[in-house]
Amino acid sequence: MTTPQQDAAVQGTLFDLAPTEQVGYRVPIACQVAGITYRQLDYWARTNLVRPSVRGARGSGSQRLYSFRDILVLKIVKRLLDTGISLQNIRQAVDRLRDRGVEDLAGITLVSDGTTVYECRSSNEVIDLLAGGQGVFGIAVPGIVKELSGTISNFPSERIDPVLEAHHNAAAVARDDLAARRKARRSS
Repeated sequence: MTTPQQDAAVQGTLFDLAPTEQVGYRVPIACQVAGITYRQLDYWARTNLVRPSVRGARGSGSQRLYSFRDILVLKIVKRLLDTGISLQNIRQAVDRLRDRGVEDLAGITLVSDGTTVYECRSSNEVIDLLAGGQGVFGIAVPGIVKELSGTISNFPSERIDPVLEAHHNAAAVARDDLAARRKARRSS
């Protein structure tokens, strides 16, 4: 069990990284923390609903890495699905929220009537993210951020160096090219 100070220190490192490195979480951790299955995560990544922002898949054996923000969005998508909103409507809402940072997302509450999704920033401001409908329940993103922050600090993360990533990406492309040439030779 960690203290609140240790949790704050761990989470602080997520936002205070040097520009040359990022922290990411592997697929099993992202699934467990967001409460989703591997098949959901894989489908959402392949259909660009929530793609891993730290490192994407690069062929057989590569590990996708999801950022804290990615896992927050996965958890929001899961909660919206649980309330009965269609994946198509969730996709539209996520597209409108996609470029926001964790702090901006942490300051809103999502409200829905099961058909559309509203963004509520204050008691005076509700924005229809899909255009139409009346809100009848809410998903408090600040609560999800707090829950996620406490949960995810118990799991290992990985730091990557973009310079090394570029080298690995070039090597992966070369391996894929070589594999394609070998396959073509075997086929002919």
